Amino acid sequence: MPEAIEIRQLTKKFQLGWRRGTMTAVDALDMTVREGEVFGLLGPNGSGKSTTLKILLGLVSPTSGSASIFGESCHRVETHRLIGYLPENPYFYNYLTGEETLRFFGELTGLSGKLLRQRSGELLDLVGLADGRQKRRLRGYSKGMLQRIGLAQALIHDPEILFLDEPTAGVDPVGSREIRDLILELKKRGKTILLCSHLLEQVQEVCDHICVLHCGKKILDGRMEELAPVQNRYSVTMENITPENLAKIEAEIARLGGRVLETGHPTTTLEKLFLEAVEKAGPTHES
Repeated sequence: MPEAIEIRQLTKKFQLGWRRGTMTAVDALDMTVREGEVFGLLGPNGSGKSTTLKILLGLVSPTSGSASIFGESCHRVETHRLIGYLPENPYFYNYLTGEETLRFFGELTGLSGKLLRQRSGELLDLVGLADGRQKRRLRGYSKGMLQRIGLAQALIHDPEILFLDEPTAGVDPVGSREIRDLILELKKRGKTILLCSHLLEQVQEVCDHICVLHCGKKILDGRMEELAPVQNRYSVTMENITPENLAKIEAEIARLGGRVLETGHPTTTLEKLFLEAVEKAGPTHES
């Protein structure tokens, strides 16, 4: 079976104008996304992420190299039906309700009648908007709600692959956590997800594999379990230990040839503190 996405020696050069030469946005990129995984495409501004995404969406033609989706060229119309796309700043008609928005995009993909109504209802429930808010006009939606309705529209035609460009940009921590949970749920359902994000903590939580671009070139590529751990170090968290016993443990580690690098009380993250405080306070009305 072909890989979900396969990119080989992909290069894109843009003309800068009369006598100004060219600018290489993507430089001989090789990248493989396996079916059913969450793949993080990372890099600073100008690294080539957006250009790569546009080539995969068939919006830009490469200068050289190839990009395929399930073995077919990404520029074939047939492959577009396999893709669901949530841009960083999606544009919706704000006079439509959330429910009407899903039906509008569903009709664009060829859905209609009972199947469309059923699909819309399922997705509104999935993204947590089937509680009356689907009847509200989008002009009254928060940023988090707009991102969730955007995720639902990307899924309306049941695509095989999702392209998510900064899906939590501008979303508060509660809404961001909910979107991350949605991504993990979609992974459980067998969706392949290509995630572009600059929020590295978020990427580490949800991605199986990452690729880092810089100035159009790939500088890091691998699975999270291979890249994240520091191989020659171990972390142990203990509780109810006295200072005297801690000293004995450190001495024993030294006797065995190891070295204790740091001791102290562990700290949590500000995000975790925030989320715990909000959860204790009760459900939110907007997210």
